[in-house]
Order: sequence, then structure tokens, then C-alpha cells
Amino acid sequence: GRKKKKKKAVSLFIMDEMHFLGGEGGPTMEVVISRMRYLGSQKKQRDENANLRIVGLSASLANAREVAEWMGVSNKSLFNFSPKVRPTPLEIYFQSFDQNNFSSRLMAMAKPVYNAVSRHSDNKPTIVFVPSRRQAQLTAIDLMSYKDTLDGSSFLSENTVEIALKIAEIARCLKEPTLQQVVSAGVGFVHEGMSEDDWDTVTGLFSDDSIGVLVCPYSLCWKLTASAHLVVIMGTETYDGRERRYVDYPISDLLHMMGKASRQAVDSSGRCVILCHTPKKDRLKKLLYDPLPIESHLDHYLHDHINSEIVTKTIGSMQDAVDYITWTFLYRRLTKNPNYYNLQGTSNVHLSEHLSEMVETILGDLEESKCCQMDDEGDVSPLNLGMIAAYYYIQYTTIELIASSVTEKTKTRGVMEILSAASEFSTLPIRHGEEKALKILARTLKHQIPESAQFHDSNTKALVLLQCHFSRKSVSMDLNLDQRKIISDSINLIQAIVDVISSNGWLKPALAAMELSQMVVQGLWSKDNPLMQIPHFTKEIVDRCEAYKGEDNIEGVFDILSLEDDVRNDILRLPDDKMADVAVFCNSYPNVDVTFSIVDPEDLTAGDPVEIQVKLERDIDEEDMEEEEVGQLGTVSAPLYPKEKKEGWWIIIGDTSTNTLYSLKRVTLQQTQNVKLEFNAPDEAGDYNLTLLCMSDSYLGCDQEYEVSLSIAVADSDDDSESGSEGESESEEK
Repeated sequence: GRKKKKKKAVSLFIMDEMHFLGGEGGPTMEVVISRMRYLGSQKKQRDENANLRIVGLSASLANAREVAEWMGVSNKSLFNFSPKVRPTPLEIYFQSFDQNNFSSRLMAMAKPVYNAVSRHSDNKPTIVFVPSRRQAQLTAIDLMSYKDTLDGSSFLSENTVEIALKIAEIARCLKEPTLQQVVSAGVGFVHEGMSEDDWDTVTGLFSDDSIGVLVCPYSLCWKLTASAHLVVIMGTETYDGRERRYVDYPISDLLHMMGKASRQAVDSSGRCVILCHTPKKDRLKKLLYDPLPIESHLDHYLHDHINSEIVTKTIGSMQDAVDYITWTFLYRRLTKNPNYYNLQGTSNVHLSEHLSEMVETILGDLEESKCCQMDDEGDVSPLNLGMIAAYYYIQYTTIELIASSVTEKTKTRGVMEILSAASEFSTLPIRHGEEKALKILARTLKHQIPESAQFHDSNTKALVLLQCHFSRKSVSMDLNLDQRKIISDSINLIQAIVDVISSNGWLKPALAAMELSQMVVQGLWSKDNPLMQIPHFTKEIVDRCEAYKGEDNIEGVFDILSLEDDVRNDILRLPDDKMADVAVFCNSYPNVDVTFSIVDPEDLTAGDPVEIQVKLERDIDEEDMEEEEVGQLGTVSAPLYPKEKKEGWWIIIGDTSTNTLYSLKRVTLQQTQNVKLEFNAPDEAGDYNLTLLCMSDSYLGCDQEYEVSLSIAVADSDDDSESGSEGESESEEK
């Protein structure tokens, strides 16, 4: 309700970078704008004076008038400038190369890149964009070497001994040896896998004009905030391992890179040198000098958007789905470019048939994947799988895969393979030479990769990198970047897997998925010693802990806290700074008391509702804690997880003997949390020993289980009802 109120209160909506409508994120952008237009029209219907003003900003567009009409912008409010109109004039130079081989072409460009910097930079800052991380390093070394050999100097802003010593001092703090070397010569390079500290240092030196050249992979052009007097684009293609071919840079990326060549209020003009393959030159000139034509790609991505609208009840029939599409930019482009969208003709009949066919296909696919159901009248209603997909923002193909793959016997390994096969991971890049690296990694994995797996497949890559994460194997910088993305996205997907399993009523596969969640957050296998979660703990330290023969054995995290200081120091043998990290982890490791009671335990009959009230309470000494520390309660300590995470807990009631899951709730916990579990009693009367489980989604070794005894009487018979359960129970942790 509160969110809806906030949406209704919006009076100004600004969308920047609208030329991305034709790019990768275009469909999402299109749906957001269409939805805002729809909200604006509803607002107007309710109150004539309540306007929603929409402002769009973009590069020059060939069909700007159409985009404006779609957004409800009048002609007098449309301003479309030629691509040549810029706040700072830009001189563009093209240099073409005939070599057909990609690597040979890049080698041939090395000296011309240096020449372009020497000729056009006027000793002002220069950014060189290259196809990959490896090329960024090679180009930085080449520039340094050419400058030293041909000019006998460096790219430092001032070639004085004092400046050189100052930059060399800063360079020594960088983690990569190659980076240290080139920065000392006035050349910096950045890449996706570098540490934030190194990134800040190198970009800071460039922004301060301390170093004269910055080399950057094209994929980071949107992250890079710096601008320069000269931009050199070294090649306009990059390798796509999934398609096993070289693909052109998106035109929007090229425009953005060119836009870096203008330091407003500093330069009177900017310069851009583009080095490209000869056959591409004329096409590039046309694309860069003419306004950008925009087409919609929403027709390829409609399934998930329509599923979400079905779940929110915006779409309740086939006609609603057709009406929904009429709000989109896609609808306006269909008749303007019929061949592009496979439209048979431009008449209203053709358009109507095409839309009906499109909607029928989409709803048919969603129905087949059990995300929605359709009756004979064409009315559509959401099903459980569709609701799970919409709630967790995951693709309908992923939810279909999960539902068709999990069984009542699925173990942790099976859940891991299902997770890695998710459509969300199918867009992971496969870089040049990575297939070989992944094959080498796969040989040493704990679980073998399926024989049918292809190493140019992104989902195989996800499976390999997940296992490397659990085994804590080191991987290259680029793979580490992909691994972080996989780990970040996995938690959401695992929660969806748990929901799908619980709707089937299976207990053991649900527990396996929950264990996988713990493994992902802590970077361990579920069978590993829980002490390995503690920062800086190695196999040797854990062996010393296991060998310790004191009053109590060291089995868990809390046992480390209870040791005498000298004993702890002797076992851990860590310096003070690392010991502080250990203390932070041990103090944030959850110590949770669980109590529960069955509502009316004397009055339970077969098939009737049963209610169990559970209370979770974190065991803390609040008086000794500062306000900030109380606010941080529930924040997970996980050095290998790439984002901040809050603890989540699954509270489950099930029967381990029959593998039945009766009820499940997922909650967060700061200090206390009350949970109500409701389920129908078994259909047959008798005594049942159920299990109440409290499972963490973030830590290994802190799960708890309790026995819950129920005496179920025969239905319609109150006299024989006997209770074998106490109202309040508490027992030892597992």
C-alpha cells in the first residue's frame, strides 16, 4: 500500500541515456517508461490537474519524433540536435587496417596508437580504449617502451626528478607489479579484476594530470568517470566466447567512448582517433556521423514482464495482454518497420493478428512452464511457479528448469547443478582462452562436471566457478570477477529453489538447498569444519584445534571464545590485526535461543489445522553494546561473499522419517522474532514425532533441531484426544 502511494505521488519522471532503448537493457527501460506513462494516464483520469511530467535525455536519434510521441511529448517540447552539435567540438580521425586476423591487427595498431598520442594529445590527458584486460596491460607496456625508446622520456605531466620520485612512491603501493612499472612512466591501466584501492589510485593520478595516459578495456567505459583531451579507440571488436567469434562494440558504447574526448570548460575542442578494420570503416562513419536509429527488442523479452503483470493482476486476460503491449514503443515500431518484426503487412488487420499471435505464444509458453493458467474464455490467472519467479525477479525458463529438475531425492550436489544451469548465468562472458583455463580447473574439482558439459557454455563456467568457491581455489582476475557475480546472484535463486521444493512438500531436498546457501555465503563445502568460516583460519589451525585436549574440545565457533587468552594465542598463532578479525567474526556468529509452543495441543484432530508458535531470540548482552553495534546485529560476517548480507533464517516443521515438509517460513532476525507455523495435521490419527528446524542461510554449524510430539485424534471424535506434548518445550541444539 505504501509503495503504491509513493508511485501515485510522483509528478516528474526523468529517463537519461534513452538511446539505450535499442541496446541490451532496452526492454527493461521500455517497460518502465510504458508503465510510467500508464500511471500518468490513470493519474490524469482521477484528477485533471494531476500531471506526470516525463523528461527524456538521449544521444541524437534518427526517429526521435516517434520516441517523443510514444512518451506523450508534444512537437513543441521535442529538441533533436545533429550528432555534430556538441558542447565541446570534436575532431574525429579514422585509421584503417587491412589485417584480417584479429591478433595481427592489434599488433599492427600498437605503433599507430603511440603515434596518435604523440601527434594529437598536445601533452594533454589521453584515454586509450582496448578490447580486453590483457590488451590494456600490453598497450600500456608498449606506450611506455615507445616513449622511452623514441623520445627518451615518459608520459608524466612534468619530467622532473621530484615528480618522478613522488609518482614512483605512489606506484610502489599498487598491488600489480606491471602497474607499478607503467605508472612510474606516466601510463596507467585499469581492468575489471583490479582492487578498488588500485582503481582509485590510478584514476586519481590521471584525473590530477599526474600521469598522461590511461588505458581502459572498452567494457569499463561506463564505469570510468574521467574524461580527456584525446580518446584513442584501438579496434572496434571484441571476442565473444559463447558465440566463438569476434563481435562489434555496441554503437552506444562507441558513442560514449567518443564522448570522453571533451573536458568541458577546459578544452576548446576534443579529439578522437578510431583505429578499425578496413571493411568496417564506412559503416562506422555512417553510424557515428548520422543520428542513431532505435528499434525495440521487447518482443524477445516479454515473457517475464507479462508474467509479473499477471501476478500483480494488471493482466487478467488475453485482451489485457494485448492492451499492455499497445503502451510500448514496440507497438509503435511494428508498422513503421514491419520486416524487422516479421509483420506480414501494415494494415490494422495484420497488426491485430500479429499482436494476438504474439500474446497467444507468450501465454502458451507461460502456461506450459506452469507459471499461469488460461481458461476457455481467455482469462489468465497466476500459478505458484509464476508467483515465485515474479517475487524473486527470476526468468520463467529458470523456474521451469527448477520445477522439472528437483525430485524428492535431490541432494546438495543436485541442487548445485540445477543452480548453475539457471538462465541468469547464460550471459556470463567467455573470454579468449578461458575454455582451456576452465578445463584445467575442472580436472581438480570435488565433483566431476557432467560429460555432456561444453566449456564454451556459460552455465558450465558457473558450475566450475561455484565449486572453486567452495574449495577456495584461486582463479584468475577475470574469472574472479565472474565468480563474484555468480555468488551474488545465487542467494536469490537458492531461495526460489527452496520455495519450489517446499511447495512439493519435500523436506530433505529443501534442507540440501539451505545448506547450499550457507556454502555460497561462506565459501565452504557443507562437510567442512565450521571453524574454517573464521577469517585467516587454515587447515593447520583447524588441525591444532581438533588436537587440543582441554576441559572441553574445540568443536564450534563459540569454543574459540571460551578459551583462555594464552591457550587461544598458542593454538591460533595469528598477529594482532588478524586476531581482531577473528574476534569480530566470533562475536557476530549467531547465538539464537529457540522456544516453541503448540496451540491447543490437547485438541488436535486428523486433517485439521495445527498451529505452532516459535520464538527466536538472539542471546546478547545489550547493556554492554553501543547503539551502533545493536543496529549492526544480523549483519553477516563473510569475507568471501562480495556484498553486505543480512542473516536469514528458515523455520521448518517436517517429518524426517517420511521426508515430508509441513510448513516453512523465512524470517530475518535482529534481536527477537515471533513466527507462526500453520499446517494441516496428518490424515491418520496417531502419535507423530515431527521435527522443528531452525536453519541459517549464511552460517555453517549453527542450525538447530527440536523434536515436536503430536497426538492426533480421529476426526469428529473429541473424547479420545490425548496430548503427548507439553505446551512449552526447549531442548539441546543439534
